[in-house]
Amino acid sequence: MPVYRMLIVDDEEIITEGLYDVFRKLDLDLDLCKAYSGQEALEWMYRTRVDIVLSDIRMPGMGGLELMENIRKNWPHCKLIFLTGYNDFDYVYTAIQTKGVRYLLKSEGYDKIIRAVTEAITELENSLKMDNLLQRSRENLHTLETLAQGNYLRYLLQGGNATGDLEGDFRKLSISLDPAFPVLIAIGDVRNGSLYSSFAERQEMTLAVKFLAQDFLVARTKSLGIIDRYGNLFWLIQPLHHPGMGEGDEYTRTVHFLEGQFEMIQRVCKESLDVSVVVTIGSDACEWCQLPSWYDKIRSQQHLRAGDGTEMVETFRLDITEPVSASRERPLRDRSEALTAHLEGGRKEEFLKLFEELTQPALDVRAAGIPYLIELYYTVALVLLSYLNRWKHDDNIDANALMKHDLQASWHESFRYLRKTAESLFDFRQRSERNRAAAAIDKVRAYIAEHIAEDLSLVHLGNVIHFNPSYLSRLFKQECGVNLSDYIEETRIEKAKELLRRSDLKIADVGSLTGYEAAHSFTRFFKKMTGVTPQEYREMQRK
Repeated sequence: MPVYRMLIVDDEEIITEGLYDVFRKLDLDLDLCKAYSGQEALEWMYRTRVDIVLSDIRMPGMGGLELMENIRKNWPHCKLIFLTGYNDFDYVYTAIQTKGVRYLLKSEGYDKIIRAVTEAITELENSLKMDNLLQRSRENLHTLETLAQGNYLRYLLQGGNATGDLEGDFRKLSISLDPAFPVLIAIGDVRNGSLYSSFAERQEMTLAVKFLAQDFLVARTKSLGIIDRYGNLFWLIQPLHHPGMGEGDEYTRTVHFLEGQFEMIQRVCKESLDVSVVVTIGSDACEWCQLPSWYDKIRSQQHLRAGDGTEMVETFRLDITEPVSASRERPLRDRSEALTAHLEGGRKEEFLKLFEELTQPALDVRAAGIPYLIELYYTVALVLLSYLNRWKHDDNIDANALMKHDLQASWHESFRYLRKTAESLFDFRQRSERNRAAAAIDKVRAYIAEHIAEDLSLVHLGNVIHFNPSYLSRLFKQECGVNLSDYIEETRIEKAKELLRRSDLKIADVGSLTGYEAAHSFTRFFKKMTGVTPQEYREMQRK
């Protein structure tokens, strides 16, 4: 599964294709992209995160140094490696004054280029060791400012007055967001492998993720993260305003920035905290008065994700024509809140553990008393019923029976029935996630078949189904048992074989129809996959 994304840039196609082929064969876990000009490279920068750029330093139009300046503005963690000629001293002198930039002579060969890329990967790995960030996180865990900001935003999320004196409130609470501008919304579901984490440990872990994320978002945004009532992270984000750029463009580019940075945040959290973070981003700017309903929509989208969500960054376009019904949010109190959070988060083991902790002692009727058993039964039943009312569920579950405890022969049977219902809900959710994953992959395969001659990069396919490239790659391998890149190559080669057998098209035209504009690139690809050239294959089939 690709970890880092490297963009190869050169206006000479033979150099770009040669470098691309060399790195494809190496076991470096790189997601490779190609561009044939500085402007095309810049378009990649606006669409997705790029971690390493391997570029010619002197190109027509936008040269390497101008490209470097744009990279620094968009992806400050990106490593640059420039390929230069003997006569590029002035360019090189400028480049070597910039931190994180390497330069190599084009004549030095592939080995040295590979070594430079490997060193850049090592630097990226080292830069993600965030011990100092973790220390800063712990120092801020219990500050009154953090608590006050969180309480205030939770108040807004629950429908508090968002038309009052926001500016005054923000100033008093040291909130850096501008109430005069809309915000982007992102929700992160933080998970770790420890089943028995205490509340304090979970809180510390989630806050550590919040402060880690802040260091990645601060370069291009104003943001504020809090922990919502379900224990998830919730971010409000605004772009840093750039003169001369329209507001819509700012927000669109900020969404692309967030997609890339949250992938990096996921990696840091996994390596430094041993936690995973599932992120859902609303791609539309939200007015403050819309905050509660749009927050609910994004939470709903995260709940209905395809697959288990591990390492997922999903961008969701909000449909403002479909308001969320207030009845979809029925907050429960006391014991039910923890059960609700586990059920909403898909945490089956934790739900059942808490269920047993609540019900087993209570079943000693002499200690608990019948009124308490009735209260406890309906507390749990309402959690399950609320979930059934809000989400699509298995029709085999009888919602009416949940509210009739006396249908069972004993209290033990009644609570056993509740447990069985909860297990059915978790199992149905898992099946639904698998089905949605299969449907998403079917959509990708259908798109590949229909657009075999077009751009089928991970970034582009991710945009088609609104998944981040790394998650799409992982999900495809999980569902199909093969790498997505290998599947695309096999599909292209089968289509090429069919055209060579059944038509009299020129070899160059067959290449163009299967995604290879350059005839020599198609011939090289075809021979690598089949052992013969396209012309030799056609002659063999017609004998």
